[in-house]
Amino acid sequence: MNTGDILEPKTFTVTRADLVAYADASGDQNPIHQDEDVARSVGLPGVIAHGMYTLALVGRAVAEWTDGAEVVDLGAKFTSPVVVPAEGGADVVVAGTVKSVADGLVTLALEVTCDGQKVLGMPKAVVRA
Repeated sequence: MNTGDILEPKTFTVTRADLVAYADASGDQNPIHQDEDVARSVGLPGVIAHGMYTLALVGRAVAEWTDGAEVVDLGAKFTSPVVVPAEGGADVVVAGTVKSVADGLVTLALEVTCDGQKVLGMPKAVVRA
């Protein structure tokens, strides 16, 4: 990887079944991630993906781009929800650019969107080259 390289975007389809599986694995059983009525009752546009699940998809993209290199930093701000419809799913797109390569570390500047809207603010990853 070289500074300025543009990484092939990765698209992940998130379904309601994924949210149930993630809730079971993580212990986060908040009903806004599974129940349409509850999500709407608190002002959300519908059932939303767990923020940490969305960030995990970023980690998956980074692992694919770097052949499983050691991730030493991964972070973002949760800025907009990923709304997951009951039928089909929501496509989360992770795009990236190599921001820098120095001292054995590769820093990736990322963009994470759903339906063309950024869902994570300032996402970045640092991997050991």
